[in-house]
Amino acid sequence: MSTLIVLMPPRDPAVHSQEWQLPELPFVLLDKTGHTQRAGRAALGLLPKASATVLLIAARDLLMVSAAVPPLKGPRLRQALPNVVEDHLIQDPQTCHLALDPVRLPDGRQTVAAIDRGWFRFIVEGFTGAGHRNLRAVPVARCLPVALNVAAPVAEPVVAGEHEGAEAPAEAPAVAAPREAVTACVLGHVMATAPALLPDMAAAPATTAALLELAIVRGAAAEGFAVPAASVAATVAALAGDADVTRYVLTGLPGEPTSAADKAAAWATFAAALPGAQPLSFETLAKRALACKFDLCQFEFAAQPWRLDRATLRRLRVPIVLVVASLVVAIIGANVQWLMLSRQRDAMNTQMTELLLNAFPKTTVVLDPAGQMARQLSQLRVAAGEPSPDDFLALADGTARSLGPVPANAIAALDYHDRRLDVTFKPGVNVDSGLAQRLARNGLTGTQDSSSGKWTIRSAS
Repeated sequence: MSTLIVLMPPRDPAVHSQEWQLPELPFVLLDKTGHTQRAGRAALGLLPKASATVLLIAARDLLMVSAAVPPLKGPRLRQALPNVVEDHLIQDPQTCHLALDPVRLPDGRQTVAAIDRGWFRFIVEGFTGAGHRNLRAVPVARCLPVALNVAAPVAEPVVAGEHEGAEAPAEAPAVAAPREAVTACVLGHVMATAPALLPDMAAAPATTAALLELAIVRGAAAEGFAVPAASVAATVAALAGDADVTRYVLTGLPGEPTSAADKAAAWATFAAALPGAQPLSFETLAKRALACKFDLCQFEFAAQPWRLDRATLRRLRVPIVLVVASLVVAIIGANVQWLMLSRQRDAMNTQMTELLLNAFPKTTVVLDPAGQMARQLSQLRVAAGEPSPDDFLALADGTARSLGPVPANAIAALDYHDRRLDVTFKPGVNVDSGLAQRLARNGLTGTQDSSSGKWTIRSAS
């Protein structure tokens, strides 16, 4: 199963929703073993198709806060989430799409992510309309390597009398609580969501005045900024305070310069903006996105494979037409065959009726030509003195001719009813296995009852 990972640009708040555009997006296509098949930049309609698509949502588009969430599910949880985060939002909570992290924090709280609903719908509908069905959206901040929390050194208190000359307890420094480590990552230059309206930003030069995407992760919370390159280090220092900071710079983005000199110049620019940063490859970021459990596609944006939209109907148009055409052909063919067989049946009934009336012109009512013909012939045989093949005399005569080595005095009883003859042999009489064959040669059929040994003989005709 292949997976397509796409890095999404942040929403430009200065651009109206009717003017939103997506530039060429960096992507990487991984096979089912996690190896890279393709990487590059492409417009939305030209992205390769895969079994699953993962969108990396920019940190600037998301507000992630930890809060106590009531134990609700489904629509009731969706109605309660705006009340949980409304104190942290500037805009109306009803205009935001809220998603809940399924993993709880150690203190029992959960992380709630808020994103502009119109922008998120624009992204999701764009990808589903382009044919990407199995869609997930994860925060890019959750895909960064997270630094571990560290605790300040703990000093032992000095107790009176423990050392010579100690006159009073010395003040012991308080035990410091664990400090939340901070992860800072420069994700590259700002990508505009309306390149036609903002050509200068779309082609921003790699200078100290260019805006860089900066993601700050502190525990469960994460935030993003568009910061001038010259102010990145100062911004990280101001936000981190005295906490330990792990710095990264995203490298290996598709579409970046490929020559060694250009790569060195680009790295020098980012290293100058964020001193002490470690390289973080885009492929590593993409693979970490596969392990992220925080899917923003929840509630009305949850994946529904059974939902048929325009893109799905467009892809299934040819199979649907073929199925409908096959059903029409099958129905027409079945009706045509039924009409042909019905005509053959009527023709055969007409022919049998004519044959019956020609043979027996006094017949007034014809309901079953074949049955009436058989009864009329039987009546003629009786009137002419000829025995019927299923009469008692005919069955008894055929049975006598078929006994063969079985003596005639071995028969204990003969019982005739319903046009069949039941023959009961005396106890101890050995009836050979060839009796059934001899009965068949005389135009009779015989079956033996295994429990009583009685033979039932009928006319083969």
